[in-house]
Amino acid sequence: MKYVLVTGGVVSGLGKGVTASSIGVVLKACGLRITSIKIDPYLNTDAGTMSPFEHGEVFVLDDGGEVDLDLGNYERFLDIKLTRDNNITTGKIYQSVINKEREGEYLGKTVQVVPHITNAIQDWIERVAMVPVDGQEGPADVCVIELGGTIGDIESMPFIEALGQFSYRVGAGNFCLVHVSLVPVLNVVGEQELEENVKEKLSQFCHVPAANIFTLYDVSNIWHIPLLLRDQKAHNAILKVLNLESVAQEPKLDEWVARATLYDTLQDEVRIAMVGKYTGLSDSYLSVLKAPDAYKAAWTLLKGADGVLVPGGFGDRGVKGKMMAAKYARENNVPYLGICLGMQLAVVEFARHVMKFPDADSTEFNPNTKTPCVIFMPEGSKTHMGGTMRLGSRRTFFKVTDCKSAKLYGDVNYVDERHRHRYEVNPDMVPAFENAGLQFVGKDETGQRMEIIEIPDHRFFVGVQFHPEFKSTPSKPSPPFVGLIAAACGQLDQVLQDSCNGHVVAAKHKLGDSSSTPL
Repeated sequence: MKYVLVTGGVVSGLGKGVTASSIGVVLKACGLRITSIKIDPYLNTDAGTMSPFEHGEVFVLDDGGEVDLDLGNYERFLDIKLTRDNNITTGKIYQSVINKEREGEYLGKTVQVVPHITNAIQDWIERVAMVPVDGQEGPADVCVIELGGTIGDIESMPFIEALGQFSYRVGAGNFCLVHVSLVPVLNVVGEQELEENVKEKLSQFCHVPAANIFTLYDVSNIWHIPLLLRDQKAHNAILKVLNLESVAQEPKLDEWVARATLYDTLQDEVRIAMVGKYTGLSDSYLSVLKAPDAYKAAWTLLKGADGVLVPGGFGDRGVKGKMMAAKYARENNVPYLGICLGMQLAVVEFARHVMKFPDADSTEFNPNTKTPCVIFMPEGSKTHMGGTMRLGSRRTFFKVTDCKSAKLYGDVNYVDERHRHRYEVNPDMVPAFENAGLQFVGKDETGQRMEIIEIPDHRFFVGVQFHPEFKSTPSKPSPPFVGLIAAACGQLDQVLQDSCNGHVVAAKHKLGDSSSTPL
């Protein structure tokens, strides 16, 4: 097994995740099999209980692991399926060591950061790196490891020490260090593209050959990053360090070139209003009394959109605005996609304004409602928050075959999608909803858990309990998102026809060539 470690310096948020993913893409294009590991030095066991304001989006894996968003980058760029063990945190490492200490594994020893924590880190990396993630048998050729945070952070120190030891454990020719840093430019608009004299200076101070220093400047879209690495022959430098020159081929990135070029040539826009609680906007925009100007501006933006997307979330903040958006889309025949909470709120809105149940609500927001449209799942926990939701890949069966969702998925009988929720549509109210015109076209294997809703006579009004974004990739965009974009730009009928005929890729390209941006 060969290892590539990606670290970052100067400031956080430089793009280590995209860089690590792009390195994997180029090496995969050289004919190598790739796996990935993300190290997060925070003390949390996983990302599940952190707010998106605190750490960005929580990404959910097939096995239910709630992990850092960078693992989403790895899966999408490399077309692999990772597990919760591919995300290492300080919390997981210390928890495993403390558990071993309680079990007597270190009996008689003083348990210390070195060697016990550092050994645990190295053992974890070696174990997980050997697990195949690309659907083939046997381990990958190269494991790309990203160390989160910035070199110099106190919480990173045990990992830096462990990885230093690890480079000696695996031996020369099996470990390559890639450091991502910032070269600032003062009083100049734009970024510096490293010239040879600058590379020589960096080489002198960092003890890295000038030929191994590469520029990753801002680009029009991230699909260009693997191409930048390829064009500068970064793969050759990595292959040389790893002694893989004799087995690797020249990278074949035709699909990435086509994707990056397509994105840059698109001109027509499709406007999607995303109504969410984590957009960085204050809740005051929902209140006419508190902020009439913001309220008016928000409505103007919504009414100028070609489609509406209401994503998931937790808690009652922003709920009224999301329901207003669902109501507007339903009444004005505007394409709508509700994800998780976005589906639940569409159900509540339908009950209030179509079925005339003014008290209709979710028990998440009103435990005493007389019309509980959305209820707490019986297997959930109200005392422990971490890892207690309905998580990971679950199967949804289409109960209505002649519906938009089934057609978008290619007229299959079922789909496997990833979930992350504690509340669900009340199955006791489903007959009343369907009598009023709201269809539950997708359900779980028991038929009691509602997964997909549609309003049949609407242009596109779809809600999904799962999170389709977690399995959407550049080469295989998620069908619900394709449907929303297609409906928003007037091409849904053609896309549905192409999907049913098995021409999903052709449908995507048709959208891209006409009047939308890629998903």
